[in-house]
Amino acid sequence: MPEAELEIIRKRLEKREELIFSKDATPSAKGIRRHPEGQMGHRTSFAVDADRILHSKAYTRYIDKTQVFYLVDHDHITHRVLHVQLVSKIARTLGRVFGLNEDLLEAIALGHDIGHAPFGHDGEKQLDRLAKQHGLASFQHNLQSIRFLEYIEQRAGFHGCNLTVQVLDGILCHDGEAHNSGLSPVGEQSFTEFDRKVDDKYHKPMTSLRPMTMEGCVVRLADTLSYIGRDIEDAILLGLILREDLPPDCVEVLGRSNGAIVHNLVTDLIGNGCNGKIGFSPLVATALLELKKFNYEAIYLNETLKPDKAEVTVCFDALFAQYLQDVCTERVGSVMMETLLSKVSREYCDSTAPATMVLDVISGMTDDYFLKEAASLGCFITKKNG
Repeated sequence: MPEAELEIIRKRLEKREELIFSKDATPSAKGIRRHPEGQMGHRTSFAVDADRILHSKAYTRYIDKTQVFYLVDHDHITHRVLHVQLVSKIARTLGRVFGLNEDLLEAIALGHDIGHAPFGHDGEKQLDRLAKQHGLASFQHNLQSIRFLEYIEQRAGFHGCNLTVQVLDGILCHDGEAHNSGLSPVGEQSFTEFDRKVDDKYHKPMTSLRPMTMEGCVVRLADTLSYIGRDIEDAILLGLILREDLPPDCVEVLGRSNGAIVHNLVTDLIGNGCNGKIGFSPLVATALLELKKFNYEAIYLNETLKPDKAEVTVCFDALFAQYLQDVCTERVGSVMMETLLSKVSREYCDSTAPATMVLDVISGMTDDYFLKEAASLGCFITKKNG
């Protein structure tokens, strides 16, 4: 089909958005790329971004990335690939009700955890520790997601996916409190503002960021909705907690199962509407905060659930030291040479510190690949039966 006819289809879709979107939505025609592109075909800008993320190598590696529970041999425990799909589903459900851009919601949701290390947040802490030991800025998975999508992924001979600023910003800002009474976008949508936020986050990790778009705000809330009850179900499935352990006040407001929790949280958001901001009612916000505290104490920070922490630390140290030596000596046949340096641009090699290259490689690993590489150095961690 001629390009002109495909463009007519895209223009028709963009025109349709004008009829069905709310004033809080981000029209696809306003998508801004760092490097302007020519022919776009029939797809709108954010639909293109969702496809580019979906077909990236980093997205493929989601399949064996830890969500919360790692080194567990159990087919029904949530992995990150399912988590991002749940975030996308919840976000698009809310977006349909509020008249927002579902393509933008999907793209942000699918890409928001691309930069997560093996072993989830515990792996992130390990890489943050190693980064600081080598004089680098802190390692943060949302910033690493941006690195993968802007600089490391390759697309048809180009380095980076050249995503729109609205998608990149939603990914950058997906982390943060979700139980506040209302979250509103900052509004300004430009790469100047985005680059400033990235720089602020690198140098001041505790900086609180707000998304540029309402779609970014919705994904941030959907992220919490997708994991808060699901993590409880996984913990119960593994026999780590009992359903009766859930705080009674939370159960009364939110329910005692993942299905009930998601339904009640989504229903509350819908009931509060979306008029320049989105958020929970005071009663539900309080219950959600209490449930998050329960999850942190009973699940995420429970050291009794992580007997292999010392072994994991040894593995991260060993891999980092070996890879740093490999990149500095340009050892032929090494993982550093085969998985990264032979596939990236000369500009990347010239402008990236060796320790940063190592962070890029390790953070991109799946759990099983990490374990295989660690074993090759004599480091072993045994998976636990579910």
